Amino acid sequence: MRLVPIESVKPNTVLGKTLYDVDGRVLLRAGVVLREVTIAKIKEINILSIYIVDKYSDEEIDDIIKPEIRQKAIITIKEAFSNIGRLNTTDQERNKESDYTWQEQSYFYNIGKMAVNIIEDILKHKDVLLALVDIRSMDNYMYSHSVNVAVISLTIGITFQMPKKKLEALCIGALIHDIGKSFLPKRLSDIEAELTADEKEMIKQHPRLGYKYLSSTYNINSLSKMIVLQHHERPDGKGYPDRLNKDNIVDLSYIVSIADAYDNLSTDLPEKRAMFPSDVLEYLMSNAGSMFDYNIVNIFCRIVIPYPKGTIVEISTGERALVRETIPGFPLRPILKIIESQRVTRIGDEINLIKEISIVITKVVHDV
Repeated sequence: MRLVPIESVKPNTVLGKTLYDVDGRVLLRAGVVLREVTIAKIKEINILSIYIVDKYSDEEIDDIIKPEIRQKAIITIKEAFSNIGRLNTTDQERNKESDYTWQEQSYFYNIGKMAVNIIEDILKHKDVLLALVDIRSMDNYMYSHSVNVAVISLTIGITFQMPKKKLEALCIGALIHDIGKSFLPKRLSDIEAELTADEKEMIKQHPRLGYKYLSSTYNINSLSKMIVLQHHERPDGKGYPDRLNKDNIVDLSYIVSIADAYDNLSTDLPEKRAMFPSDVLEYLMSNAGSMFDYNIVNIFCRIVIPYPKGTIVEISTGERALVRETIPGFPLRPILKIIESQRVTRIGDEINLIKEISIVITKVVHDV
């Protein structure tokens, strides 16, 4: 099974992962044979990539959380963000807990329960390695992004062996890190909109707007609130909204900052395709110490799997190969199986890139 852009999907391809609509309802179940008209409809609903099964990759790829938990989390965040934005205006003053409606308190309660469910599901895995299995509709982008950021953040937190209560604060903060965007004009949340310089500056206020809104609710841990406020702050003091120095930024905010950047950079968007996996990790590593916390980036790059099993890649020898396995600690040097080569005797050979140091992956291949 492998993830491919929708424009590379050919008729009679088998769908590898179930597709859901923006309200979490099943659109197409895994195993369906995709016809030309079906592929066109998938494009219409703004799903840019899907998982397929073919002769090269028929193995199941397990998400780090169950798909039903992921979908429920997306809907929980969507309900909260959509309704909170409708119930409030940016200039409201909140001075006491009773200012929150029972609906808003119920949203926070549901988010807290969701965080516990996500943590418990991830902790069931023996090895917490991160290979995201996420087919998202652009219509639900902000909400599925929030869930991905929570999952990525938790894998980092678990690697640091954080206690469960701190993991809960981390997960909740990650789930609601962009809640301040609910108070901005809707146009500013449109990922396809071309924004003016003034509008880009307005977006930079979303951490403060979110923190102000959450400041007096008792249902959200203070650490989670700090994540909302600080997830765009930087160790070099050039972040926003407060340009804090590194000693005033909580460690959980640093984690969410990295998770946020990784998910944004590795996601296909209508006008911006995902960065090449090695380029994403290189970006994080080259900015460690300035944009991102050095120690957290170092840990993250050991647990992420940029080339999941089943990915087809081209290597510097000109051959094409199938990713068979990723070795923990060496995310960019997986074990490969040659599937196309000018030397017929090479087809079927396995290459361990940790040992074959002169060979590198040059691109991910979708059309085979």
